[in-house]
Amino acid sequence: MPAVRLLLVSSVLLAFCLACDRKLKPYDPDEKPVPPDLSKIFPEGAERAQQAEAEAQPAMPTAPRGAPPMGAEAAPASGAPVRGTVEIADALRERVPPGGVLFVIARSEGGGPPLAVKRVADPEFPLEFEIGPADRMIEQMPFVGPLRLSARLDGDGNATTRAAGDLQGSAGEAVEPGAGGIEIRIDQEVVP
Repeated sequence: MPAVRLLLVSSVLLAFCLACDRKLKPYDPDEKPVPPDLSKIFPEGAERAQQAEAEAQPAMPTAPRGAPPMGAEAAPASGAPVRGTVEIADALRERVPPGGVLFVIARSEGGGPPLAVKRVADPEFPLEFEIGPADRMIEQMPFVGPLRLSARLDGDGNATTRAAGDLQGSAGEAVEPGAGGIEIRIDQEVVP
């Protein structure tokens, strides 16, 4: 039986070797590469049309030295940071999770994703905060008002989760960048 297998495997290998019709030449290190004949792929005159099209387009401007790369937008002008204090309601003070993380969040008044977020590990209240252009989630978004400020005390430290027992609150009214003396009062429990 082993002789039959050996004969069968040898026959298959021989068939593969003889069936190869790629006409491979041995490697020659001195051989110079030859560019392909593109006339078989492109119709006659195609290269002249491409050259004429390239000449008709205006030259691309180059960025001055020290400027951001072409196509990359510089960050828009932004306002000054907002300053204030985060306080927690007396009724919730004992429910502050040990090792919790406080997220101070600034959103555009129209809503949408957070414009800027400040993360404070293991906060002590009252906590003074400053949130501004340096805390933006997307650098290209300007830190401009009016802004809605809120805070969330998160037990697991993960900003994307909202669990029962997390605490939250917000500032009363929208503020403009540069405002000071803002008070955010944490006075609610998150309801998932």
